[in-house]
Amino acid sequence: MTPTSSTKKASKLNGTAPKLNGKSNDHSIGLPNGKRVLSEHVQDSISDYFQALNGSQPADLYRMVLEQVEAPLLRAVLDHCEMNQSRASEVLGINRGTLRKKLKQYDISA
Repeated sequence: MTPTSSTKKASKLNGTAPKLNGKSNDHSIGLPNGKRVLSEHVQDSISDYFQALNGSQPADLYRMVLEQVEAPLLRAVLDHCEMNQSRASEVLGINRGTLRKKLKQYDISA
């Protein structure tokens, strides 16, 4: 079951993630002590970044954000998986070959 375009739009408006393959993609469930979900931290950081630009227009923001988020994500997941690339690729939901390519791209040894 794939999300419809109206489901995706509703998700963007109310802050929830659409269901993929019948499973909820909302990772906020079960966060202890009212902690905020990752997307809220990202939104705050991007807002802070725009504010720091003092009206200047950013360039290539998508690439910059991916590079700023992807490398620490890979490191954290590898640490969590005790440097086991097969487990890390499962946790990330990517192919092990893709994981190795990204580790090389960011010069991360595992």
